[in-house]
Amino acid sequence: MQSVQQIANEIVAREGGFVDDPDDPGGATKYGVTIHTMRRLGLDLTRDGTVDRRDVMALGRDQAVAIFIAHYFQKPGLARVPDALQPTLFDMYVNAGGQAVRILQRLLVQMGFSLVVDGVLGPRTAGACEQAAKPDPVVLRDAYGVARRNYYFRLADRRPALRKYVRSRNGGKGGWIRRAEEFLSPPYHLSMAEFQQRIAAWD
Repeated sequence: MQSVQQIANEIVAREGGFVDDPDDPGGATKYGVTIHTMRRLGLDLTRDGTVDRRDVMALGRDQAVAIFIAHYFQKPGLARVPDALQPTLFDMYVNAGGQAVRILQRLLVQMGFSLVVDGVLGPRTAGACEQAAKPDPVVLRDAYGVARRNYYFRLADRRPALRKYVRSRNGGKGGWIRRAEEFLSPPYHLSMAEFQQRIAAWD
């Protein structure tokens, strides 16, 4: 079992360095920490009285890890879900905030559990996860991974500017899809033919 620290370090490595993509609603970002998060937390690293892109650029790797553990794992209570689900849920929470929990809740509703899809990982959602993870929690992890991948596809269906995160410049799997599939068992990875079929309507 990975520690939360190990998972957070992997997320930071996956997110990479400073970027400021105008198509990314997160705005200026470093190690996955957005300028919006830094403003919300009041992280004026340059001590000039305002939190701007220079503060994002000044963010250190260890600071990013600490932010993720405190605000994207501990605060939303991700430790309540089975261990096998924690890495992908934590990674998705960094990527999409409360939407990560909503994806899980919708999945659990589809599995027959009675839940409110509100993005809050409360005792009912945690209990449903425990039940859904029996007898093999990897099955729940894979189901979540597929639901996560489908969320990315649907988001790109609706917003063409985001398709570059789903489809790479050479037409292969983009970063979002590769990221989701990192947590999926190999049989559930899309073949290139399946991937191309899924995005065919975009051309």
